[in-house]
Amino acid sequence: MSDQNKATLEQENAAIRAGDHEGFLSHCQEDLVWTTVGQDSLKGKPAVREWMRQNYIDPPRFTVAELIAEGDLVAALGTIQVEIDGVGATHSYCDVWRFRQGKMAELRAFVVPEGKN
Repeated sequence: MSDQNKATLEQENAAIRAGDHEGFLSHCQEDLVWTTVGQDSLKGKPAVREWMRQNYIDPPRFTVAELIAEGDLVAALGTIQVEIDGVGATHSYCDVWRFRQGKMAELRAFVVPEGKN
């Protein structure tokens, strides 16, 4: 199951890079919980869809340095570049995804601005 979950995450990453929010959401459970540590959690696909509409106007550019899977968890470590208020910003991140029935059910994202890690 771990290899299948990794493959699903790689498909999800490709959708994000392409700006395909619905393609990303097709890999998620309806009751997805998306938590960026230190911020409010998003609950459900509609909340995640709206967040992506507002924050991923231009697709983020990211590199996955490591992808680690065990059981129903997959962790991705890397860097992500996003545009915030018209200014580019680079962050280091670790996303920990929990899968249920082959789809992503929960994200715990740890995101640190570069230079502060």
